[in-house]
Amino acid sequence: MSKDLNKRFWEIDFLRGIAIISMVIYHAAFDLNYFNILEIEMHRGFWSIFGKSVFVLFFVLVGISLNLSYSRSKIKNKTNLFGKYLKRGLRVFFWGLIITLVTFIFMRKGFVWFGVLHFIGLSIIFAYPLMKLFYTNLFLGLIIISIGLLLSNYSFDFSWLVWLGFKPKGFYSVDYFPIFPYFGIILIGTFIGKKFYVDYERKFSIKNRSEHHLIRPVSFLGKNSLVIYLIHQPILILILLVVLL
Repeated sequence: MSKDLNKRFWEIDFLRGIAIISMVIYHAAFDLNYFNILEIEMHRGFWSIFGKSVFVLFFVLVGISLNLSYSRSKIKNKTNLFGKYLKRGLRVFFWGLIITLVTFIFMRKGFVWFGVLHFIGLSIIFAYPLMKLFYTNLFLGLIIISIGLLLSNYSFDFSWLVWLGFKPKGFYSVDYFPIFPYFGIILIGTFIGKKFYVDYERKFSIKNRSEHHLIRPVSFLGKNSLVIYLIHQPILILILLVVLL
């Protein structure tokens, strides 16, 4: 019996949809605070924990999805997989550069040097040579997270390694996700993917809920997470401007 390599795993789309909805909620709270509409403490307490949890979930799902994509490509005997991941990563990184340009023009202070899309774009490229690994990715992930947590306690006199996690003195950005520690989360995601999804098949049983009236729209958002990420902030800001005016 041949595998259906075009199928989607509804639970992954659903969880990604939950993550993108949560991200929109978090950014809505951030905007309300940034524009001094409501005073919301974003850097500690509930909103800090909520924001970190959202991005951890999102990055784990990136790792799982990379494993699924890699498994499918290997089954199809596709060649030049590095070229595929390179193009995909550069495309996502390019959108990150667009966000850098827009935030620099409209914000200046706190503009996005190396945000979510920059990080995911490079992570897609960096993860490719490691996709064959299993437990090694779990250990590498934990090491990278540990190094990142250590680096977060220091500042440096240079800025050219800010993308790795070496923050210069006085550094501030509204969206900052360096390789250390966050690439470690993606590697742990690839480990989880390899553990529970082998050769593009689930290793566990779950009832198909993809057509459930609540799950289907959330999964739709999960399938289109990049588009939603790109457009949600302009829409939120436009709504705030309309309300304020």
